[in-house]
Amino acid sequence: MVTHRFLENPNEHSFAALFNILSPQLVSFFRSRTRELGLAEDLTQEVMLTVYRKCGQVRDRRVFRAWVFKIAHNALYRQFGKWARGTATVKIEEVENRLHAATFYAGGIPTFEFRDWMRVLNAQEQEVMTLRFVEGWEYHEIAAARGVPIGTLKWKVSDCKKKLSKHLGHKAHRAA
Repeated sequence: MVTHRFLENPNEHSFAALFNILSPQLVSFFRSRTRELGLAEDLTQEVMLTVYRKCGQVRDRRVFRAWVFKIAHNALYRQFGKWARGTATVKIEEVENRLHAATFYAGGIPTFEFRDWMRVLNAQEQEVMTLRFVEGWEYHEIAAARGVPIGTLKWKVSDCKKKLSKHLGHKAHRAA
């Protein structure tokens, strides 16, 4: 009945009722596969956000539960893929500790290597990274401002970190 109400009228109240029913089941599903409560809760929220955003795509309401758990399987496989790739990234907040002394232009003006790092990224990536790590915006604020899903934004930030990691790793080896 709760599922029917949500699919008929997807709003905050009908979604809250659906969330209360499905979230414990999803947390249990993820915990049985990952053994981490925090990750299980994060994945559950990701799945429920997808359910809310894409509920209009459900063609056969009889398979709604299967559809939700297909989304859960896909989220879990993406997480496993992240673990399998195991790509090392650099936290921008911690990069300052890895810097060499500030460089100087001929005019004696100190510069920060930040501008050099940002040249590795395209204009959109520079904007996202500046909003996140210079301006201190939260992911959901950036996602709302840019009109993109939060998962897409997190992926873009992760991708930028990988690009910067390669660049910073190259500079560190060159300086050594």
